Amino acid sequence: MSFFIKKKGSVKVSQTKASSLSAAGKNDGDGGKRRKSRQDKRLNEEISSDSETESPVVNKKRREDEEEEIEETAQEKKLRLAKIYLDQLREEEEKRAEEESFEADLVAGRLQEDVLEQKGKLQRLIAKDLLPPEESEFRLLRGHKLPVTCLVISPDDKYIFSAAKDCCIIKWDMETGQKLHKIPGVRKGTEHHHVGHTAHILCMAISSDGKYLATGDKNKLIMIWEAATLQHLYKFTGHRDAVSGLAFRRGTHDLYSCSHDRSIKVWNVAENAYVETLFGHQDAITGLDCLSRERCVTAGGRDRTVRVWKIAEESQLVFHGHEGSIDCIQLINEEHMVAGGDDGSVSLWTVNKKKPLVTVKQAHGSHGDVGLEQPYWVSSVAALHNSDTVASGSHNSRLQLWRCGQGFRSLEPLFTIPMPGFVNCLKFSSSGKFLVAGVGQEHRLGRWWRIKEAKNGLCIIPLKRQEPELEER
Repeated sequence: MSFFIKKKGSVKVSQTKASSLSAAGKNDGDGGKRRKSRQDKRLNEEISSDSETESPVVNKKRREDEEEEIEETAQEKKLRLAKIYLDQLREEEEKRAEEESFEADLVAGRLQEDVLEQKGKLQRLIAKDLLPPEESEFRLLRGHKLPVTCLVISPDDKYIFSAAKDCCIIKWDMETGQKLHKIPGVRKGTEHHHVGHTAHILCMAISSDGKYLATGDKNKLIMIWEAATLQHLYKFTGHRDAVSGLAFRRGTHDLYSCSHDRSIKVWNVAENAYVETLFGHQDAITGLDCLSRERCVTAGGRDRTVRVWKIAEESQLVFHGHEGSIDCIQLINEEHMVAGGDDGSVSLWTVNKKKPLVTVKQAHGSHGDVGLEQPYWVSSVAALHNSDTVASGSHNSRLQLWRCGQGFRSLEPLFTIPMPGFVNCLKFSSSGKFLVAGVGQEHRLGRWWRIKEAKNGLCIIPLKRQEPELEER
């Protein structure tokens, strides 16, 4: 009985132990589940926090980059960098080639202009853009007591040099119109005490570098001055009559002179030397001009010829075309020239043809009674070098500007500029922005008649051009 009682008790105990163990196990299981759920929650929290900073795409890209970095060998890296470097070099080379091509085009354009200029075929079309100037914009420079006979403009367009029948030489400032220097005329017999001209100055020229100024007078003398200071340097003698024309060859210090003694003389100013004399005209030579070639052109007055002198060959080409005395001549380029005379005509010439390309008769009109009309003399001509623009002056109170047609085969009037008196000399500035006229009461070569209302002096005329915008409209 007792054994069974004990057994019963042991069973109870074991049952209680088992129940307690099962309860503990149950509790442990619940705790384990809670711990596991907390760990899963923490893991989930960590994953979610990572996903907030970087998207899966970024992660993938980063992983791919890392894989590439790991996979790229040192040799492949060198190859990749070399390709980048070659691409940069190619871009720089293309850019440099473009710049060089642009510069080459500019140089080619300039060279082409130089070649055309040397051939005498360069013709810049400027006349179509010129506008008639306002008379209020003219500037009159007064300083000479007698009619102005000649003038030149310095190569840099800063100064004007003028001379007149009063034997004076004046240097002017182009911008302000101020008189900078004056060399007064000298009475005959006092040449040993004073430096200056003793007779009417008929012509002057300035070297292309602006260093020397040459003047010629009716007393057969040529005087050489330092252009900057007007200090007297040399005196050339040799002509047997009035010196009527002077011109420096461009780029040199060679001086060509012509005279009423019908001769042309060549001088070297830098060496203070006489070179040679050329003969051919049958009457007093009235004008002379030259550019860069070793030759000059002359107007032969009453022999009615224009002549081209080839200095090196000592030969000449003779051209006929005017009906009266040819009093003035000017080169437009190396191959073409413009001339005017007392028959009232203005003509264009080429060195390749013995007759004028075109002649405009009575270019400045005529005067006198009906049936006895006489043309106004053309006393001066000027040309804007290597362009299609020329000008002529007379004593009809009008200065005429002309437009040369294609190939210099026509001459069309552009507009007139009021200018009372004898227009004895005309010069365009090298920039083409100004036209300067030397005006007097008398003709530069004589005293046939007098215009009392005229004023002796220089007139600076501004030449304005159309703006491209206006042209397009």
